[in-house]
Amino acid sequence: MNTPLLEVRDLCIDLPLAQGGLARAVRHLDFELARGDTLGIVGESGCGKSLTALALLGLLPEGARVSGSIRLQGRELLGLPEREMATLRGNRVAMVFQEPMTALNPVHTVVRQVAEPLRLHRGLSAAQARARAIELLERVGVPDAARRADAYPHQFSGGQRQRITIAMALACEPDLLVADEPTTALDVTVQRQILDLMRELVAERGMALVLISHDLGVIARNVQRLMVMYGGAQVESGPTAEVFARRRHPYTQGLLRSVLGGSARREPLFSIPGGVPIAGQWPEGCRFHPRCPIAEAGRCDSFAPPLAATGEGGLSRCHFAQDPHSLQAWHRGPREETGA
Repeated sequence: MNTPLLEVRDLCIDLPLAQGGLARAVRHLDFELARGDTLGIVGESGCGKSLTALALLGLLPEGARVSGSIRLQGRELLGLPEREMATLRGNRVAMVFQEPMTALNPVHTVVRQVAEPLRLHRGLSAAQARARAIELLERVGVPDAARRADAYPHQFSGGQRQRITIAMALACEPDLLVADEPTTALDVTVQRQILDLMRELVAERGMALVLISHDLGVIARNVQRLMVMYGGAQVESGPTAEVFARRRHPYTQGLLRSVLGGSARREPLFSIPGGVPIAGQWPEGCRFHPRCPIAEAGRCDSFAPPLAATGEGGLSRCHFAQDPHSLQAWHRGPREETGA
């Protein structure tokens, strides 16, 4: 059996609290990716998606503690000295950050920033790296790239800056690309171009992709598998089409209805009541139970449900995962489109 490209096992991330101590922000996360696999991660802000992404590249905030295992083609990354991690970051593993203005250095030209990983990791000359950087800028849709290559980040629009960060991430044709909301600042046409480019690279090079997005239509169209996170944990996962169709966790149902429901029927857009608790203030039992319409007193508020198989390659962390009738938490109404 071939070794998976990426294996994440029992990943836990603890963050320091202002008042002292640590709060567990991500708990016991397990997933793996082979070459050519695509995984989407969804959930509200504060559910642990971006922390998971940062852990893959060894970029967690100062004071964070991480345990478990992250292996890249069998090589353990947790505990790897920073010097060794730097040889992988931007080369074999790359990330598209959520906010392009903070990802780009305002005092360097964009061509220098896109060319830097090519010189560092591929040993290209300055002229070779520049030429390749301009090709990358053109490929991600930066207009008049050759003429504007020596401009600075503030001279580009937000969407163009996001395209530049994507060019940086793709420069060394990484084995694993982690994209955290990569198309948030882009219009629909450019968004499709960027996502098409990522799909091409997955197909051409066998690159694996982790795509984090609040846009469930983007997720439905672009990833093979889906992981839903809540309270720092995986609450449902499986083949994307199966998760959209079966919805074996009330939180998954609520997420999909929040985006895909009411507006199509000219009704008020649905919202999940309450909010995501902050790390360190998780409720007892199932972390979703205070917001859940089918929570059972004495069970859901007392005992944390295990992550259980639901068939068709799916998993769900719900006491009612095997009871589809009880899981009809919110009325779906007419058929909802996923945008797939």
